[in-house]
Amino acid sequence: MKFRFAIAALATAAFGLALAQTPAAQPLPQPNTPTPDAAPIATPPAPTPVGTAWLLMDYATGQILAGENYDERVEPASITKVMTSYVLAAELANGKIRPTDQVMMSERAWREGGAATDGSYSGFPVNQTASLLEMEKGMAVQSGNDAAIALAEHTAGSQEAFASLMNSYGAKIGMNNSRFVNAHGLSAPEHFSTARDLALLGQALIRDFPETYAFNKIKEFTVGTITQPNRNLLLWRDPSVDGIKTGHHSGSGYCLMSSAQRGDQRLIAVVMGSTSEKQRASDSLALLNWGFRFVETHRLYEPGTMIAEQRVWKGKTPQVRLGVAEPLLVGVARGRYGDLKPTMDVPKLLEAPIAKGQVIGTVKVSLDGKLVAQSPLVAIEAVEEGGFFRRLWDSFWMWWETH
Repeated sequence: MKFRFAIAALATAAFGLALAQTPAAQPLPQPNTPTPDAAPIATPPAPTPVGTAWLLMDYATGQILAGENYDERVEPASITKVMTSYVLAAELANGKIRPTDQVMMSERAWREGGAATDGSYSGFPVNQTASLLEMEKGMAVQSGNDAAIALAEHTAGSQEAFASLMNSYGAKIGMNNSRFVNAHGLSAPEHFSTARDLALLGQALIRDFPETYAFNKIKEFTVGTITQPNRNLLLWRDPSVDGIKTGHHSGSGYCLMSSAQRGDQRLIAVVMGSTSEKQRASDSLALLNWGFRFVETHRLYEPGTMIAEQRVWKGKTPQVRLGVAEPLLVGVARGRYGDLKPTMDVPKLLEAPIAKGQVIGTVKVSLDGKLVAQSPLVAIEAVEEGGFFRRLWDSFWMWWETH
């Protein structure tokens, strides 16, 4: 009788452990800066720009907050030069080129992109050199087509070879619907991108190469006796705007990829195919203002912070603490933070040994039943394998659980 009672008690305990296999997430941390809205407010629709495609992206999370036609192919025009800047920054970081390199303004660069053409130019004299750093500023600030060609030739030997680098780096960034055939963005067959891809590019440049990104907020640049202003009108209209790039030709219309930071929040807006410089600037600023007013970015979980505990079988310790390897962020309408619901997706049975950093499952965050953020759950500490009798005992109960 006592033996049967002991078996029944142990079975009951094991059943209880089985029910506890899926841990509950810890409550979301309270925001460091409480939202100023005491209650949720109705979020009006985002302003709709004049153009063929547009979007507003939360920089920290990559969430698209609003947009239309952002996966349709468009001609990127001179926004192409942001890709050129990214490649140059990456090649500099890899030691392939140096800021002090003397870059030749070749005949081809001058004829295809110099002052005698209809496009924007930097003004560096033909068959003369300038430092790579100065040439890059001429490309970023003045949108110099000649500077873009010269930099491409210096970095890869030819503009065609440089375009291959552009496509390789673009693939790493995740620009899956883009193809580049030149460094400047003048219209060419099979030279295309999308508003989403361009936003990803802007996000990558800000994140990976902030010093290079900073060139885009320079308001004017002088080459010899020629001083030209940055064509991004938002640099004069709003001090929170620090980039990114304008573009225009007959095939693309007027385009603008802009970014602004207010407090800890940064947004990226892309407007393609607008009707004028003023229109693209006004529409972009309206998008940014809407985003900062009605959307806020929160850091939900930090690396190394326990989110939940999971039962571990055959280990020296019976539990493993779970967390995230990278900060988990989300953009949410102001006043809705308290409505976010975290859940865990973890295996029912977890066995030791478990390495620190090992992926165990997924933490998901939903709002009104819709997934808004997720991240892998990892072990924030190791769990070593238990001794022989612990493994034997747990093996029995694991068998019991599955039969």
